[in-house]
Amino acid sequence: MSFAASPIDFANKQRGYAELAQALTGLLTGERNRIANAANTAALLFDALPAVNWTGFYFAQGRELVIGPFQGKPACVRIAFGRGVCGRAAADRLTVVVPDVNAFPGHIACDSASRSEIVVPLVRESRLIGVLDVDSPELARFDQADRLGLERIAELFLAASD
Repeated sequence: MSFAASPIDFANKQRGYAELAQALTGLLTGERNRIANAANTAALLFDALPAVNWTGFYFAQGRELVIGPFQGKPACVRIAFGRGVCGRAAADRLTVVVPDVNAFPGHIACDSASRSEIVVPLVRESRLIGVLDVDSPELARFDQADRLGLERIAELFLAASD
């Protein structure tokens, strides 16, 4: 299968995320493998979203998160539930938006260039699958529109993956 995404304009974030969701739906159609879909989702997000330096997945294993497919610099391999932004999102099963990672208690600095972060938990039938993590080198990069847009992306990923 060949896939070519058109550039997405995020001047209007709601419209940008709608286009991104449409592109992701096309990209994931016909594939159910979680790892393959995570790899393509991370790559699409990294390519499409402005001002990000890391996009990827951590998957739940026991009481910790283990790195999955991602785009960006090498990252922390294991994160305990409750530790850092990813661990907090996993433990609380709520999206966490952090305008300044240096002000977040217990932040885990995998990439010192990251200044803000958003983490969306991946929950299916009350079971934590993992988290979708996106970092930016800009302070306060993520807002309510990003939260809603990335929560939709997470839903599409979960619906397409076993």
